[in-house]
Amino acid sequence: MRGGANNYRPGAPIVERIGGGGFWTTGTVRSARDGAPLAGRRIQVWAHTTEGNERDERSHGATLTDENGMFRLEMPQIVPAFGQPHGHLTYDSDYDSDYDDGGFETVFLWPVMAAASDTSLNVEFVLRPVG
Repeated sequence: MRGGANNYRPGAPIVERIGGGGFWTTGTVRSARDGAPLAGRRIQVWAHTTEGNERDERSHGATLTDENGMFRLEMPQIVPAFGQPHGHLTYDSDYDSDYDDGGFETVFLWPVMAAASDTSLNVEFVLRPVG
């Protein structure tokens, strides 16, 4: 589901893990041009968890995609907010010029989990070239 820019924090640090961990957010980043995986793209993740609110700085972190365009970031268990367990993820081309060429449009995702008991969330970014 597109959207979910609320509580975005430009410059959230690249981290090994958010909080105590136990929940995995994973995914891939590919180019809409040719489906090729995009390495070195900065993905920010934040959510309402057992350890903090999605407005809390401690509930935000970022990671980079590997050579296969894959990322994974461990964080505390996501819990329902506004009745739905969901995460927030973004690729922000305006902010991430230190990490890539900025040749793709910014995308915010707001994936809703099937159940609050899920212990992972997988998302797929397909980035559209700018222009």
